[in-house]
Amino acid sequence: MFYREAGQFKTTYEADQGIFPIIQDRWFIAIMLVISFVVIPYFANEYWFQAVIIPLYIYAIAAIGLNILTGYAGQVSLGTGAFMAIGAYATYKLCTAFPDLNILIVFVMSGLFSAGVGIIFGIPSLRIKGFYLAVATLAAQFFILWLFNKVGWFYNNNPSGTITAPPREVLGIMITGPNALAITRYYVVLSFLVVFALAAKNIVRGRIGRSWMAIRDMDIAAEIIGIEPLKTKLMAFAISSFYCGVAGALYIFCWLGSAETEAFDINLSFLILFMIIVGGLGSIMGSIMGAAFITLLPIFLTNFPPMIGIQIASDLAKHLEEIIFGVLIVFFLIVEPHGLARLWQIVKEKLRQWPFPY
Repeated sequence: MFYREAGQFKTTYEADQGIFPIIQDRWFIAIMLVISFVVIPYFANEYWFQAVIIPLYIYAIAAIGLNILTGYAGQVSLGTGAFMAIGAYATYKLCTAFPDLNILIVFVMSGLFSAGVGIIFGIPSLRIKGFYLAVATLAAQFFILWLFNKVGWFYNNNPSGTITAPPREVLGIMITGPNALAITRYYVVLSFLVVFALAAKNIVRGRIGRSWMAIRDMDIAAEIIGIEPLKTKLMAFAISSFYCGVAGALYIFCWLGSAETEAFDINLSFLILFMIIVGGLGSIMGSIMGAAFITLLPIFLTNFPPMIGIQIASDLAKHLEEIIFGVLIVFFLIVEPHGLARLWQIVKEKLRQWPFPY
């Protein structure tokens, strides 16, 4: 009743192939955008911006990138943290070498650097797949971080070994640096997320996305019908690494402010992987939902017990968090492999039938 296409006639191919062909979806996205751009900035404080919302959006961008590679193209990767590090260090080098360059352009350029490295490490995907490809990307994870840690040129020979976001302005508004307002950084990250999510949605529903899914489902059959495996897989690695590179740049320059290579260790790669598993492989919305779930769950576990009169030590809360993460991952892999995105799809299917029996 609330989610039916009845009466929504499409008179052109453009309307039929629209990114949101159903008016309920368009209204839902419009409401989400209004909440994100107007309501949240009005009510949120410094803590919510810095500790919750900004990292959530950055993780969502990285999760979309990994989902393109793993969920749509079927190429397993454990090197997400390394590709995010490439974006962060590329942004740092470009900012210090070209201080007058627009910081937003620098973010995009850092993604291109990450995409180039992603193509190099994606070449083995033509010969290996599955567990072996995961090991190859894991090698990239360790090698890239080792390189950034040992070669002082990447962090301008800073004795502390850290990279720090320098102050940069766009149209007179401070975007990065210690004096940049949290709400400004929020809008920057949100804008990147909206643009990148819509771009990914368009890519995966077009010819490129269909090629990725064909390679994912049966690469031999895809090659027989004319899809080039190497070109398709390398494109998936490039676009995925581009997203992760931009996310890494935002990770340092719009959230942490400064960090060492440990900020991009294997734990970050697994965290992004958990997001797309819980959110749903092969779903842009699932990437965002998974990022929200993984980001908000620790906050819930920390604040909910005291609200009901239960005091839990911080170390115990951390252990419970890890246990719950593991249980949820096993649960989604067994019960609902398509994650939260599938549950949301089931809800919409129920709404199509309500109030009649399903």
